[in-house]
Amino acid sequence: MKNLVIGALLVLGQFACNSEVKKQAQDDAERFPKEVIEIMSAHGGLANWREMQTLQFTIPKEGFDEVHTIDLHSRMDRVEAPAYDIGFDGASAWSLNKEEEYEGDPSFRHDLMFYFYAMPFVLADEGIKYDVAEPLVFEGKSYPGVKITYGAGVGEAPDDIYFLHYDSETYKMAWLGYKATFGKELKDGPPSWIKYDEWADVNGVSLPTSIAWQKVENGEIVGERNRVDFEAISLSKENKPASFYSKDGL
Repeated sequence: MKNLVIGALLVLGQFACNSEVKKQAQDDAERFPKEVIEIMSAHGGLANWREMQTLQFTIPKEGFDEVHTIDLHSRMDRVEAPAYDIGFDGASAWSLNKEEEYEGDPSFRHDLMFYFYAMPFVLADEGIKYDVAEPLVFEGKSYPGVKITYGAGVGEAPDDIYFLHYDSETYKMAWLGYKATFGKELKDGPPSWIKYDEWADVNGVSLPTSIAWQKVENGEIVGERNRVDFEAISLSKENKPASFYSKDGL
């Protein structure tokens, strides 16, 4: 009898889990344009991404490495370098000087690279509005696009505008255009552009191993300006303790 009860509970639990997955898929179909769902699917799918709890990657700098760790659901984070740490503890941004004074603004800097890195999945956050963007044509190839804007009061920079362009055959993300305020007023002129052309499979999710900012002249992309590489990439279904993300947490 005991085994029968355990078996029934397992079946009920699996049924509830499957029902929740189906409901989430239905909600996504109503919330996102078809193109956005296809892009997410090409990178491993939103269901897989949502199961992950902790993202970590390393950015090699000149003479040192910078390690980024992010709680994907609370968006707490910690950026570790030999001379400084910066982060967000869920309430406020902070900086910790170790070998030299950190001169930047941690409220701007702590999650900057995370948002560029965790594309396209961060473009499924709450409060986002989607529209069709004019295709981006580069070296004779046309990349369809999605324009992303934010509802009033969403995030720290609701006036930012993003343009996600993808390969029309594979739906893999290829370009990100952005007009960002970075705490200031939105400037006139063409967007800045980043090329996404190198990817790795990490726990079933496609994440970039390198992204390249582009030079833009007269509104046209004319070549690569600088490239940022990512190493030691990991995605985990385990959380780090909240104290890890506090200024005195280590």
